[in-house]
Amino acid sequence: MARVTRRHPVLRLTLDGGSRQRADRVAGEEPLEIRLDVPWTVTMRTPGDDFDLVAGFLVSEGVVSRSSDIAALTYGPGVNPDGTASYNIVDVRLAAGVAPPDADRARQVYTSSSCGICGTASIEAVRQTSVFDVAQDPTRIALPELLALPDRLRAAQRVFDATGGTHAAGLFAVDAKGRTELMCVREDVGRHNAVDKVVGWALREGRIPLSSTVLQVSGRASFELVQKAWMAGIPALAAVSAPSSLAVELAEDCGMLLAGFSRGSSVNVYAGAERVTERVPTRTAEAGAGTAR
Repeated sequence: MARVTRRHPVLRLTLDGGSRQRADRVAGEEPLEIRLDVPWTVTMRTPGDDFDLVAGFLVSEGVVSRSSDIAALTYGPGVNPDGTASYNIVDVRLAAGVAPPDADRARQVYTSSSCGICGTASIEAVRQTSVFDVAQDPTRIALPELLALPDRLRAAQRVFDATGGTHAAGLFAVDAKGRTELMCVREDVGRHNAVDKVVGWALREGRIPLSSTVLQVSGRASFELVQKAWMAGIPALAAVSAPSSLAVELAEDCGMLLAGFSRGSSVNVYAGAERVTERVPTRTAEAGAGTAR
């Protein structure tokens, strides 16, 4: 099986003229071809949790929405130059009655680990429509819990600890009092892949739609990540960095909580503020007026 991390010799240089050669760990990155009877797309990813990645990608693309929609996921016959199995091809067999993706939604070029919609064949195919109405999800999250999520996610990033080179997505359940419990963490060189791996885990566990949950991501909140959360029925998305304008628009349209710059004692809420309870009093917020960064 392809490795999640690999050791590589590096030369460490310092301004005082010092140099030292040592072995360092780097995050793995390899292509993964997804086939639905015929080749559908190729994405770059960190090997590991490949079936979760594929299942989540199918949810994001609107191909499936339930675990029963996938009849089988198997590794294809890829072979490395040395004759060993590459595990870089996944064959998908959809359940009877589940329609394959339309030709106009096929990915015409490979998807890099940094891109969520690269290769989409038309502008109309970029925005999907979820079968889940997250606006009707009553989830509320306590502010102290929301602020604690980045540190809790960071504490679970084992691959990042070893390499410093992966993004992470963490799924947290939210109870009736706004408290959170970690359900799943996935890491990948691609932040979109990390989210797909979490969503795919949930699909394979029969947990979709992911009502009463919040998704915490280690980077920024792009349009693609909001869309992936919406497609899985997730009512809240929080990021440690900024959202894009289109991400904010989509979160507002679908009724999702979207939070950014969640760091320490403050967070910016761009959409769905009514989902955050135990907020800082208005007079305190006004005293420190200005956008936190």
